[in-house]
Amino acid sequence: MNWITVRADRFFQHLSAAMGTPLFYIGDTHLSVSAIVKLIILAIFAFIVARIVSEGIKRSLLVRMGLDRGSREAIATIISYILATLGCIFVLQGAGINLTSLTVLAGVVGIGFGFGLQNLASNFISGLTLLFEQQIRVGDFIEIDHLLGTVENISIRSTIIKTIDGLFVIIPNIKFVETNIINWSYRDPRCRLHIPVGVAYGSDPVLVTEALLVAARMASNVLSHPSPKVWFSGFGDNALNFELLVWIDQPQESNAIKSAINFSIDYELRHRNIEIPFPQHDLWLRNPHELTQAFHHNKDDNSNGQVVPQNTKNSAELKSNPSISEHITPGKAPNNWTLRDLLRRVTYFEQCTDLELRQLIEYGYRQMFPAGQIVCKENAPGDSFYIILSGAVEVLSQKTDQYIATLHEGEFFGEISLLLGTPRTATVKTSEDSILFVVERHDLQKLLIEQPNLADQIARKLSERQQALRDLGLLYGDSLEQAPFIKIRKRIQVLFGI
Repeated sequence: MNWITVRADRFFQHLSAAMGTPLFYIGDTHLSVSAIVKLIILAIFAFIVARIVSEGIKRSLLVRMGLDRGSREAIATIISYILATLGCIFVLQGAGINLTSLTVLAGVVGIGFGFGLQNLASNFISGLTLLFEQQIRVGDFIEIDHLLGTVENISIRSTIIKTIDGLFVIIPNIKFVETNIINWSYRDPRCRLHIPVGVAYGSDPVLVTEALLVAARMASNVLSHPSPKVWFSGFGDNALNFELLVWIDQPQESNAIKSAINFSIDYELRHRNIEIPFPQHDLWLRNPHELTQAFHHNKDDNSNGQVVPQNTKNSAELKSNPSISEHITPGKAPNNWTLRDLLRRVTYFEQCTDLELRQLIEYGYRQMFPAGQIVCKENAPGDSFYIILSGAVEVLSQKTDQYIATLHEGEFFGEISLLLGTPRTATVKTSEDSILFVVERHDLQKLLIEQPNLADQIARKLSERQQALRDLGLLYGDSLEQAPFIKIRKRIQVLFGI
């Protein structure tokens, strides 16, 4: 046993001597295997400490500062790299290594780094650029090379993207510098979706516009401002081509929103008997008589076979679908209450052409209220203007607990709050089943520009409501009839720029 102990002691003595033998010198400091291992361990410890400190700053200080996720991640990453660099410097200085003696070595390594590791250097610089410029941040929804996803992490070498299918893609940072990137979340997450729709020739464009806008407003993720629009994009080979334009603020859900809108479009078009066409082709023959003789060469000329008559061009038309030659009459909804028909019943819209009514339908939408339902409450914020298309509503004062008036088809309400920016002055409740045309504040300006007579009607109606005008300070005497109208009309011009 003594012999084994002696041999073990000698082995460890030789190992210790080997570990302490200088391998090379940096300045006046020699580095042995044990010194190198010690430096590596201390460097790893410095990286760990830097990581822990940066994570703590991110989760405590940066969160309390109210910064968004992308800014927190970028600042924490930069702090981590700075602390790790400082830690490595302290480790080297603690080992007695003079950093000025590393300049020659750094130059040699830099040359090799530049020639042999060009891609790594490019990704390194690109990563620093992304972190400092913050044009792409963690949490942003981006599109790069037809790849849609959310930025999960930005490091020095690469960026991790989580696609909408839940896949994680590692992309070198240089791609973000050399490639055009669509950042859907940059500054403003709102974006506009274009949804193409084709309808059969002969369909009513006004009815199509109404159907598409109803479908757009049925989707909960579609923004009301900016309001949806319908473009007539052109005449296709087999269809009238329209585009529905909607705004959303959740770009990562764009595919799901498009799907929901397409379901609604299909329902609304079917509900109005608007045909969605399919590709069809016409076949024209130059010599119909020769073709007829070829088909009936075994029959007598006086047989019952039909001979195609020759027209002035000596041609006939054979169609793959005979129904295409029939005139298509666009269907109507079962109850026959289209928004265009309802608007035409209103006095100041009855002279509008179909094109003007189509534009009008883009500014507002119809909403049905059963009898006894409250449309707007007293003291509630007023952001909508209402025109009664059918039915009737009662205007009540909850403050004084008394009935004020009943408004019928063709009348409007809600203009006082919009004109003055004040809460609702009364409660409005339907006295029977009613259909209202609702115009939001941001679309009322466009409506009044297109329909100046409606602005006159609003001013005139307000001038008739003398008690409300006294409360607003716009009527100063019973004998004043023209002055309130002029004052209100000027106020409308100032508020809405018309």
